[in-house]
Amino acid sequence: MVDFPISFSLFKTSFGKEDKLLFTGQYVHSIDEKGRLIVPAKLRSELGESFYVTRGLDNCIFCYSRSEWESIVEKFKEANLTSESGRRFSRFFFGSASLTESDKQGRILIPQPLKEWAGLKKDVVSAGILNRVEIWDKDSWDKNNDFGDMNGIAEQMASLGVAI
Repeated sequence: MVDFPISFSLFKTSFGKEDKLLFTGQYVHSIDEKGRLIVPAKLRSELGESFYVTRGLDNCIFCYSRSEWESIVEKFKEANLTSESGRRFSRFFFGSASLTESDKQGRILIPQPLKEWAGLKKDVVSAGILNRVEIWDKDSWDKNNDFGDMNGIAEQMASLGVAI
């Protein structure tokens, strides 16, 4: 297995009264012959030795710490599930979720359905995205995250009140 650190950092920041995790950066590594992924030590220290993995948007895997997962669950409990889209998204998100644990070497085994969902082969990108870590097949990451001209997207985000 070959690990290629690119730049991965983790910050704790205060939003309101409690500290929230803020995952940033990316890390490239390989899946070993038994299908295990190394979770970088910095990530593991904040995700915890056990954390949730589930289907993410854009055919990646979302990883959440147990506390963040509990927060998401509480939000969904308040959702109106009389809407078809709410029920469908709940099935998509929670129906594929699994609590995973890292071994002594910091490796996790991703359930086969999630591995297939994300198309994970050999090289994988773990990317810190605010409150979660996303796991991508490297080829898929490169294809879906071509950050060429971001000016138009930045303008759309600013119109939504998210300006940098």
